[in-house]
Amino acid sequence: MENAFTIAAYVVAAILFILSLGGLSGQESAKRAVWYGIVGMAIAVLATLIGPGAGLSGASIVLIALGAAVGYQLATKVQMTQMPELVAIMHSLVGLAAVFVGFNADLTINMVSAAKEAGDALDGTFALLVAKKTPVEIGILRVELVLGVWIGAVTFTGSVIAYGKLAGKVNSAAKQLPGGHMLNAAAAALSVVLMIAYLGGAGSWTLLLLTAAALFIGYHLIMGIGGADMPVVVSMLNSYSGWAAAAIGFSLGNDLLIVVGALVGSSGAILSYIMCKAMNRAFVSVILGGFGGGGGEQMAVEGEQIAIDADGVASALEEADSIIIIPGYGMAVAQAQQNVAELTRRLRARGKEVRFAIHPVAGRLPGHMNVLLAEAKVPYDIVLEMDEINEDFPDTDVAIVIGSNDIVNPAAQDDPNSPIAGMPVLECWKAKQVFVSKRGKGTGYSGIENPLFFKDNTRMFYGDAKASLGELLNRIS
Repeated sequence: MENAFTIAAYVVAAILFILSLGGLSGQESAKRAVWYGIVGMAIAVLATLIGPGAGLSGASIVLIALGAAVGYQLATKVQMTQMPELVAIMHSLVGLAAVFVGFNADLTINMVSAAKEAGDALDGTFALLVAKKTPVEIGILRVELVLGVWIGAVTFTGSVIAYGKLAGKVNSAAKQLPGGHMLNAAAAALSVVLMIAYLGGAGSWTLLLLTAAALFIGYHLIMGIGGADMPVVVSMLNSYSGWAAAAIGFSLGNDLLIVVGALVGSSGAILSYIMCKAMNRAFVSVILGGFGGGGGEQMAVEGEQIAIDADGVASALEEADSIIIIPGYGMAVAQAQQNVAELTRRLRARGKEVRFAIHPVAGRLPGHMNVLLAEAKVPYDIVLEMDEINEDFPDTDVAIVIGSNDIVNPAAQDDPNSPIAGMPVLECWKAKQVFVSKRGKGTGYSGIENPLFFKDNTRMFYGDAKASLGELLNRIS
């Protein structure tokens, strides 16, 4: 019964993690869900520190304290616009941990084998656990650790490159070495050969080479994915990190890690599927570095972008009865959500219908816009998903686009050669008037030109979104 407390604590923690994951599906329950996760993790850490397999508690407490200090600094200093890259770099740490645990398991297996042959005494909780395993169980452990190392290595370099692209430190364009997908296929085939050799007893050098091949796959795979796919990449890497954690759990014999890893891995995979469906893309196509769409020459965009000032926008809003606001990453960069919320309050106070249209891949992280609007205390009931509001644009007087490009791009429907051809988009151009708050005339993060900006009913409200909306607020009391 010495494990009774640890088992009970792990069960409670697992339940709290499940409640946390379920609660994050709704804005109203998200705050409570975060606390479920915090309490669950605290219980899990405590049970691990005082459980029967505990060791080096002093060093563990010091490391936990250092990690908590780093986490606190990140939580207080990182802006919401930096959340996507923060999530990506956190995934890389999970992958790296899986690699280290896998190599530690391999070293322990070799050490236990050598100690048994020499008749030496064993020391260490994990070594004693390994020593009790049968040859079949050792074989299973080797399978678990090699999978953990491979998934972890892919996750590590893939997440680092994703972080670099999201943070602007690496070119967001899709780039591959000569040979493209064939290099990835060759590295994957080599990984399989090395795994078979390792499991056949060829030695730890095969594990080292397998790790190198996996590191290359993670790097080259994400380098070959363009900026428009980054939201899917983040959720995909989230899934990878979960499976890496599950592999760690199997290697260490930790049931809670297996459960949590499976939760994260499956939820990340489901989210990736949902986002690919929202973009009308095949999941395999995205993760192999192809965004889809045609390969021919894109349609030329004709016309010119016509600018409008704050007075013109204010006048149109005065006359409008129905307004739909479409937020995008530009709103996050400008930190304009508070001004957007204030504009919404003033317009609704005048009896106007104001709603928000949220595309599933708006921003660079799933749910990014929802979090920003919730932070600004925009009522949940006027924040609608694309499928709920898309049919309402023809009956809308004014659509306001704030820092969005791809998710409102009509080329997705009109140009079969566009990189985003077939992607469902918010059809804001069907509104009577469209105002686009945009910093300049550039094509945005993904580099795709948007015909919306040249349409007859569209006017460009140039400038920093926060400053532009501030001017607009001065004209709407």
